[in-house]
Amino acid sequence: MKLSISRDARPQVSVLLIAAAISIVLWFIPFAEVLTYPFRIFVTFIHEGGHALAALLTGNSVQSLSIATNASGETYTSQGGTISQVFVASAGYLGSMAYGALLLVLIRRSVAARVVMVATAAFIFALTLIYGVFKPAFSGVEWTGIPFTLLAGTLLTLGLVLVARFAGARVAQFFVSFLAVQCVLNALLDLKTVFFLSSPFAPSGPTDAVNMANATGIPALVWSVIWIGIAVGILWLAMRLYVVRPRRPQAALPFAETLQSMQQELPPARISSH
Repeated sequence: MKLSISRDARPQVSVLLIAAAISIVLWFIPFAEVLTYPFRIFVTFIHEGGHALAALLTGNSVQSLSIATNASGETYTSQGGTISQVFVASAGYLGSMAYGALLLVLIRRSVAARVVMVATAAFIFALTLIYGVFKPAFSGVEWTGIPFTLLAGTLLTLGLVLVARFAGARVAQFFVSFLAVQCVLNALLDLKTVFFLSSPFAPSGPTDAVNMANATGIPALVWSVIWIGIAVGILWLAMRLYVVRPRRPQAALPFAETLQSMQQELPPARISSH
């Protein structure tokens, strides 16, 4: 089965490439992290939200979710069985990658960018209020992370809603593409960092891979490699759905239809009279 880039996807591919190019160029511009800082906070919310959703889906509870000023985050959940711990610990980096892939697929399927942004804003605001403010306030967790989590979550929510409300269709589509690129690139960069931190020669520190090692007994380095492989697979599938469609050979006509078609193409027979 041959594959080709769908013609109707080419404008979207151009927008995606521009968003990716801008993201990469910003890495090499001094002090550009000031511009990308809100997007790093956004990706952190998605990362921590992945942990929270995975905990809820496996029957656990979420005590708190906090975002720090350095764009790191922490999510505290109840500890279930081994399978539950594996699912929850894996849902951070893979959740960021999956969310970026989902944004790409939604754009490709012509879902309105405004709808995507409003839904994302609602998700972030729910995380902020429920697990960033109310749960830690009533569960006795330290309040130090609440102020910035509330500020960051509120500003991100307002920003997404304002862009959805006032931006034109093309600007909104570019913005969602840029968010998708940020989720994908940051997930890959974070996984690279986790890979090096999981090395036996690296200084030990709390990471999701270390949590996986503690839960399963499998080394953190192995988990980081597994996550990288799954993340690349998610990205490959998303890009395939985004820009490529199968080119199938035309199905053969039934014999009767083929014969009728041939008869129609033949010149009319000349009838002679005697």
